[in-house]
Amino acid sequence: MTARVLIVDDIPTNVKLLEARLLAEYFEVATAASGPEAIAICRSRDIDIVLLDVMMPGMDGFEVSQILKRDTATAHIPIVMITALDQPSDRVKGLEAGADDFLTKPVDDIQLLARVRSLTRLKTLSDELRARARTSHEIAFEDASRTEYGIGVDHGRILLVDTDHNRAARLQSYLRDIHDVTILTEPSDTVLQMAGGGFELVIVSMAIEGVDPLRICSQIRNLDQARAVPIILVADEHDRPKVVKALDLGVNDFIMRPLERHELVARVRTQIRRQRYTAELRESLNSTMAMAVIDELTGLYNRRYFERHMAMVLAKAQTQNRDMAVMLLDIDFFKPVNDTHGHDVGDAVLREFAARLQRNIRGVDLACRYGGEEFVVVMPDTDLRQAESIAERVRGAIADEGFAVGLDRPLSITVSVGLAFNAFENDTSETIIKRADIALYHAKRTGRNRVVADAA
Repeated sequence: MTARVLIVDDIPTNVKLLEARLLAEYFEVATAASGPEAIAICRSRDIDIVLLDVMMPGMDGFEVSQILKRDTATAHIPIVMITALDQPSDRVKGLEAGADDFLTKPVDDIQLLARVRSLTRLKTLSDELRARARTSHEIAFEDASRTEYGIGVDHGRILLVDTDHNRAARLQSYLRDIHDVTILTEPSDTVLQMAGGGFELVIVSMAIEGVDPLRICSQIRNLDQARAVPIILVADEHDRPKVVKALDLGVNDFIMRPLERHELVARVRTQIRRQRYTAELRESLNSTMAMAVIDELTGLYNRRYFERHMAMVLAKAQTQNRDMAVMLLDIDFFKPVNDTHGHDVGDAVLREFAARLQRNIRGVDLACRYGGEEFVVVMPDTDLRQAESIAERVRGAIADEGFAVGLDRPLSITVSVGLAFNAFENDTSETIIKRADIALYHAKRTGRNRVVADAA
């Protein structure tokens, strides 16, 4: 997936240098030479991340960040400040102005790309939640339009992982007046703690003994109920190469020792605010979605919702010249299941099928029941290779294990899949679905239990 990066700097040489680095990695790049120009671009174009110079004449980076973060139209755009300032007070000022992170001049290429990719992934998920909220109309839309700065950030539930209790206690003392901090000195118990603790943030020390701290982070990311919980690493200078790798693994932020109390508090505040904002979006979707757009049997969205949402995703893909895929699925030989075992068993198969489908697609993908035993998934920012990989994973998840639906023996169920893509300038939802349907027909005709991609 490509991201659209806005570089803001009043010095043309700095802009050209950053632009060359990003273009070499296939990012789209826009540029602005002043704060007002940057604000205008963010309000008028789809920007995925802003690289913002701090020291600019007229309006500095701190003021630009404050304006963007307090505007409902731009508050969700991640901001990385690029600065020669190296005092903790400057970083705190930037974090309080809404910056998501800092890069120090001269900018290290590896850290630059790791930060851009990490923050872009977070924005992609946030954008998808916002899009679903807009599709849900009215109440969900009103909640999605709030800025993150309307969210309270006190009394955060924080898990601190460090094998040195004294070191952890010092860090806890910086936060305990504002937040509830639980110290864990046995890293092997992290997964167990996360499963039942209801934590909103995890702080992991890179100095823990006996286990790789990145493995702890990976275990947290693989835990369903903790997948969206932000992680902050506490690192020493020699840990920088591992920190860069951690950002690629999904770690949200890091802070370097020696710790500065106000910077730590500011970074924790930023992550908890974002966590609560995202959780509120999810809750809004869950609590306000009218039954008119939910399939009662499977709990997936229905065809009506899919048609509205796909039109929105397609319009964005066409405007930004991005990939988009649609997966159309049909359960093989479903009629004999109903005829032989009854509709109760058929309904149980549909529910289990929907559950397996949902588990094997990505968080940004939207699965819907299209009708009867037919399902559809819209997949933003997805090319042929990615779509085939996801489709094969779904097909295998259905075929490889029988469906235990109350019979003496599990039923063997398979699925045929057709894939189609945003391939032509004049494509509509209907033309893409038609191509997916043709591909699905070929999958059925050539033996079923297979994935066929449209050849257009």
